[in-house]
Amino acid sequence: MNLVVKNLPTSYNAHYLEMLFEKYGEVEYAKVVYDRVTKEPTGTGFVEFVNEAEGQKAIEEMHDKEFHGKNLIVEKARPRKVNIWS
Repeated sequence: MNLVVKNLPTSYNAHYLEMLFEKYGEVEYAKVVYDRVTKEPTGTGFVEFVNEAEGQKAIEEMHDKEFHGKNLIVEKARPRKVNIWS
C-alpha cells in the first residue's frame, strides 16, 4: 500500500521518514519529494508498505497527529496522472 504524507518537517529525509513509519510494519521504501528548482524538500513524502493492513494501520495512527508543530496528513496515495500531450 502506497501512502502520501504531507506537512513533514523540511529537515526530514527518506531515512527519517522510513524510521517514522516502520513501527507499523515492513516499509518497502520511503521517499521525500524535493522542489525541482530549489532542491529543497516540499514537506511531502511517500511510504510504501508491503502489507496493506499495516499501511491502513499507519493511516489510522498517524493521520492528523501533531508532529513538530504541524498536523500530519497521511492518506492512501492516488495513481499519478500522466499527461500524454507534454
